[in-house]
Amino acid sequence: MSQTVLGGDRAATPSGTAEVPAIRLRNLVKRFGETAAVDGVDLDIRQGEFFSMLGPSGSGKTTVLRLIAGFDLPTSGTIELEGRDVSGMAPFQRDVNTVFQDYALFPHMSLLDNVAYGLRVRGMAKQERRERAVEALDRVQLGKFVTRRPAQLSGGQRQRVALARALVVEPKVLLLDEPLGALDLKLRQQMQLELKELQRSLGITFIFVTHDQEEALTMSDRIGVFNNGKIAQTGTAHEIYRRPTGPFVANFVGTSNLFGADAAGRLYGRGGQFVVRPERLAIGWDGATPSDDGVTAVRGTVASVVYVGHATQVHVALEGGPAVVVLVGADLPGADDDLLGRSVAVSWADRDAVWLPDAA
Repeated sequence: MSQTVLGGDRAATPSGTAEVPAIRLRNLVKRFGETAAVDGVDLDIRQGEFFSMLGPSGSGKTTVLRLIAGFDLPTSGTIELEGRDVSGMAPFQRDVNTVFQDYALFPHMSLLDNVAYGLRVRGMAKQERRERAVEALDRVQLGKFVTRRPAQLSGGQRQRVALARALVVEPKVLLLDEPLGALDLKLRQQMQLELKELQRSLGITFIFVTHDQEEALTMSDRIGVFNNGKIAQTGTAHEIYRRPTGPFVANFVGTSNLFGADAAGRLYGRGGQFVVRPERLAIGWDGATPSDDGVTAVRGTVASVVYVGHATQVHVALEGGPAVVVLVGADLPGADDDLLGRSVAVSWADRDAVWLPDAA
């Protein structure tokens, strides 16, 4: 696979072909005492892929990132970088680099010196490392600020300097440990788009750790959802959101309405559980249930109304359960207080009911 990077093309490297994963984890385990922070993870991350590890605190995603970086060594299992086993190697022996949430820039150095630092440690000549550092800063649109120091920059600009410093040494894989977590919402959303565009232009494999589902859904080619030290599901953003394979993924990624075994038996005559996303539900304010084929409808009572900007969440307690959230994009037929306690009908297309195979 041809990958254009700051210093040239990696396509000539035989191990850099698309057939060999950028990162391969096999039965990876990391224990801290009696606690298994990572518990038998198997994962292939493709060349040039933007892969996000998504999960709540304590799910094991950051520990996996640290194991790939070499900051921690696995209790058992293997880590391969482009087909080479690096499980027991020190961080400096692995062709990866890491960007942290706090950026870890040197406050007394100019941006140029910050970015060139890694090249200096590697013994590169002064003129060459200066040229490479300027090129890296140009890549992140900070070339005109080479003489400034980190304190003279905004949070988003410091984040881009940290990226330039990590990329200038041309790692095979860039690891990003919640690098947008310190930014405000507006800047974080802007940086999500810039980061994805930068990754696409460079062709370098990015592994991004986050607990923010919006970040993962916005930027990722694929997502691995972590829970209790294991990967609960791997797939594209569309697959993860539209076809979750279990209750944890359904509830963690977006909002889901979970229908248990009682509701499944009553509505469909079968066991198991299913979920329907709020935007897939329709609400009939007159309480009439549609009789269309392939549509299921249940009466209920409006319990609360929550305005969320782009839409309104209408919480409805269905007859026989459960309580569901309906996302309504249009104007409501009355004031919020007037709608509370109103009898309505909630319906959905049967094709939008996602059955959870591990709960069937």
